[in-house]
Amino acid sequence: MMAWLRLTKPGVVILLQVTAVCAVLIHDLTLDARPSIGHTMQSVGITVLGGYLTAGGANAINMWYDRDIDPKMRRTSKRPIPSGAISANGALLFGVSISLLGVVWFTIMAGEIAAFWAAFSILFYVFVYTIWLKRSTVQNIVIGGLAGSTPPLIGWWVAAGPSSLDWSGVVPLVSSSLDTGSFVPYYMVALIFLWTPPHFWALALYKSKEYHDVGVPMMPGVKGFKRTILEMRVYGCLLLLTSFVGPYLIFSGNDSIASISFLIGSLFVAIWYVKTLFVLDHDEEMDNTGRMPKAARSFWVSQLYLGLMFLMALFASSGDFGSIIGSILAALVIVRSEKKFSETGKPFV
Repeated sequence: MMAWLRLTKPGVVILLQVTAVCAVLIHDLTLDARPSIGHTMQSVGITVLGGYLTAGGANAINMWYDRDIDPKMRRTSKRPIPSGAISANGALLFGVSISLLGVVWFTIMAGEIAAFWAAFSILFYVFVYTIWLKRSTVQNIVIGGLAGSTPPLIGWWVAAGPSSLDWSGVVPLVSSSLDTGSFVPYYMVALIFLWTPPHFWALALYKSKEYHDVGVPMMPGVKGFKRTILEMRVYGCLLLLTSFVGPYLIFSGNDSIASISFLIGSLFVAIWYVKTLFVLDHDEEMDNTGRMPKAARSFWVSQLYLGLMFLMALFASSGDFGSIIGSILAALVIVRSEKKFSETGKPFV
């Protein structure tokens, strides 16, 4: 049973569903007439189950396709297929089955548009990222990151209630799939999309050789460490700019206490993360664990950064008091992490 669960990459899927659930809650909290708690929790349940099935199914298909290279990399050699726990055909059948089940679930419980974006994520991840981009370009993680950016959009459509696509033509079809009535979900999509490259490349700085050896081009191995770090910093600066966007969109440009508190908290968290990108050193040596300490620290902070940004957006959506509490909690997490890091020198604290 555990082997089948590992096929879905539960750690990754859970992180994606956290962003989707935040979108559901932010949607309902920012409505003039807030729905009942029961209605919101129902939307959360629909989102989590459907999201796990579709994202988990796509991950299983990804493992099936990568069955030739996974045994050759230490990080992936113990996955269910290379370890022999699950056959390749079994993994493919499992992945396709739960992916389809997830899309059907969204169609019945949340409407065509939520199902459309779930199906888009699966197809984009499998065919565009896994089969086409991953082994052909260093921009694989950049473009492919779009698949992992859609959960907030799916969650938003679930919260909005059953909605139908306009099948009268291509333009109406696209328009109906994009018209959320708010730019807030696209802010969340952009946040994940811009976060993905520097987050993943921090790990790739000391893992790219494994990828290179199996024919997967990664930015550090192809363009070099200097170019990779430069591009990571560019994305970091773009993330810093998005700190101004979230408060403006959620609060329609007003200068309420909630908006100002969220803005200050967002800038604080973003500066904390971006700082880790600007201290990266392309000549940094590996430690005895095979990691580049500064890159490993940046990788860990990037995960905290994304979680804290969504947490603050959620708290801010509840009003002035919630926004202040969210920013204080984010500051406490940062202080605690920095204190432990200074005391132990371990990057993942």
